[in-house]
Amino acid sequence: MSYLKFDKTVMINLEESLTREILRTNRTGAYHCTTVVDCNTRKYHGLLVMPVPELDDDNHVLLSSLDETVIQHGAEFNLGLHKYQGDNFSPKGHKYIREFSCDTVPRTLYRVGGVILSKEKVFSLYENRIMIKYTLEDAHSPTTLRFRPFLAFRSVNSLTQENGNVNRSFEEVPNGIKTCMYPGYPELYMQFNKTAKFVFEPYWYNGIEYSKEQERGYPYKEDLYVPGYFEVPIKKGETIIFSAGDTPVNTRRLKTYYDTEIAARTPRTSFFNCLKNSAQQFYFRPKENDAYLLAGYPWFKVRARDLFVSVPGCSLSIADPVRFEKILATAMPAIRNFMATGALDPVIREIDEPDVMLWAIWAIQQYAKSQGIEKARTLYADFVSEVIDYIRAQKHPLLKVTENGLVFADGKDKAITWMNSTRDGHPVVPRSGYIVEFNALWYNALNFYIELSGEQAKEEIDSLIKAIDKSFPEVFVNGYNYLFDYVNGSFVDWSVRPNMIFAVAFDYSPLTRTQKRAVVDIVTKELLTPKGLRSLSPKSEGYKPYYIGSQAERDGAYHQGTAWPWLFGAYLEAYLRVFGKSGVSFVERMLISMEEEMSLHCVGTIPELFDGNPPFTGRGAISFAMNVAAILRVVDLLKKYNAE
Repeated sequence: MSYLKFDKTVMINLEESLTREILRTNRTGAYHCTTVVDCNTRKYHGLLVMPVPELDDDNHVLLSSLDETVIQHGAEFNLGLHKYQGDNFSPKGHKYIREFSCDTVPRTLYRVGGVILSKEKVFSLYENRIMIKYTLEDAHSPTTLRFRPFLAFRSVNSLTQENGNVNRSFEEVPNGIKTCMYPGYPELYMQFNKTAKFVFEPYWYNGIEYSKEQERGYPYKEDLYVPGYFEVPIKKGETIIFSAGDTPVNTRRLKTYYDTEIAARTPRTSFFNCLKNSAQQFYFRPKENDAYLLAGYPWFKVRARDLFVSVPGCSLSIADPVRFEKILATAMPAIRNFMATGALDPVIREIDEPDVMLWAIWAIQQYAKSQGIEKARTLYADFVSEVIDYIRAQKHPLLKVTENGLVFADGKDKAITWMNSTRDGHPVVPRSGYIVEFNALWYNALNFYIELSGEQAKEEIDSLIKAIDKSFPEVFVNGYNYLFDYVNGSFVDWSVRPNMIFAVAFDYSPLTRTQKRAVVDIVTKELLTPKGLRSLSPKSEGYKPYYIGSQAERDGAYHQGTAWPWLFGAYLEAYLRVFGKSGVSFVERMLISMEEEMSLHCVGTIPELFDGNPPFTGRGAISFAMNVAAILRVVDLLKKYNAE
């Protein structure tokens, strides 16, 4: 039985099928993304979406979609689907779908009268290329397939309209054509593994709508250019492979290329395998010797905090320590360069934010637990020492060590924490002063530094750790037995927020066992949802659980009540620290709600955030690295508890 399979009743019901998306990526940052019925609902959707560094830093939609038509006895049955004004859908090809599955690759089965046609899509790991395999499973008379490519050639951040600037010329290449709509773009090669007849019939399809953009208050209507169509006869049992990419392909070897890509995939046959595949989709290698993690799809780039929070789960938890080492080998020079010169990195964004280096040490700590302290010492001890020295020497422009040993950061006018939404240039949540997770990270980093570097480090910073043992509870623990989110002079933030959970989740904590239990208790009572921890308690002023409306409305709700799965990971780790083996069954039950997400929203992965109130709808980016990584770490942690 297929793990990710949807039958006809789901596929023909657009209220169900249009909310489910699929995503396939490669190592260059290119991707294929659409809904399970191949109807684009976002400006970010497309069959081939790729970076064009010669133009800008954006991704660009080259091939938006491909409409297939089955022709028998002169009768045409169009399998495409587009939305137009007034909730009108045309040509309504979804009514022919019998089932959809995506265990290995997305596979759609169509039935048109006596014709049964399967369609499978695979996105190349290292080339900007999508390959679509069509197999005529059954037919009782001669059959022809017609393909109309819908071209966009525009940034994912814009929409295109009919215009006279389009280059309509094309050039024949083996079993297909190449064309380029505008200067500066690469050629788009569209080819088949057998001879295909191309009919030049240029036409603009006007007024195609993207419902997700309409919901978010953005422009949502687009015109797409179709240069013509391909026709290919197909026999019962025959397979045809279509390729679209920015380089030509050897059409005689297309089937081999396709099979090679399939062999490299881990089938999505379980919760863990879905998460593993999702984690690997964030791998980003713009240059051959570099390695990064993208923060999410479809719009996020490489962000420093996200990278270090995510890298243990996206590598160590799927038994890929080499990937961890490659990513750290790319990221450490960027941090060292920032420490030496203050220069920001062109790829790893926000490297100057005050908690980034502390998350880097946390990530190395996870490597030490996975691969052994000796190996971690060999690879990373010098780096950890440099970071600790840099912060202690008060060299970080945004993070200062105070007399009580705690770290202080000014976030009144600039968003400096992961709660980084802004409105009119100012933080929606202006967390400033002694910030609870910054100090939990700092305390954990200092103790791990001793573990990594030995007795000399202990002598060097033992007094600092003892100072924090005293000052952390004095500053953060309040009379109601939870932790202030931040403290700035005489001002204390009484809001119940999830950031206190890190003081329990980390290996080293300045809290007593009783204090840890109290933190877990209040987080459980006020912040826990089936999809993550709320960013603000419903009992706190300003609670906004629904991430909907205009950009300003969504910015206001982003960290004011929405639920975040990456915090769920920290919570479950903290829960196991407090309750030990007796907490295993609770953690396993909580993970069931995350497994449900594998067949919702973006199939096989976890979105950026959820509404804080039922029905806890997924929102934001359709696949988010921190969330996937956190749940992978919990799954890995459960394996270790169960093994014991």
